[in-house]
Amino acid sequence: MRISARADYAVRAVLELAVRQGEGPVKAEAIAREQSISHKFLEGILGDLRRAGVVSSRRGGGGGYALARAAATITVADVIRAVDGPIVSVRGERPTGLTYTGSARPLLPLWIALRANVRRILEGVTIADIAAGVLPDEVRGLAAEPAAWENP
Repeated sequence: MRISARADYAVRAVLELAVRQGEGPVKAEAIAREQSISHKFLEGILGDLRRAGVVSSRRGGGGGYALARAAATITVADVIRAVDGPIVSVRGERPTGLTYTGSARPLLPLWIALRANVRRILEGVTIADIAAGVLPDEVRGLAAEPAAWENP
């Protein structure tokens, strides 16, 4: 599992919109500047997020971007899927579409279990959680394990 630059930038952009809720639409330039993201690259990401219904946009002088729904209803998984597609894939395919034979048969449940764990974490954390600086206990517990910080 690898989090792409697009996914990282998308989560940061959505988080920036969440912490600015109530200020009205936020210009892409302001998000790009605050999060140190290329404005041109960010525009493509915001377009994907808009098409997925995560953000909304308004044109004009008072325009910009805002969350399309409450931050508490947007999970990190929603944001990643909007810009990258399926959360976990094997050779570009969803694990449920794979078949293995012979000695490779145990790989399928392994990939399914990996997907289930990644989804459990990413679907269990909302943008509101991150904006409030309060991650779920399960996530904090996993991140507190010393082995989590090691690069084997």
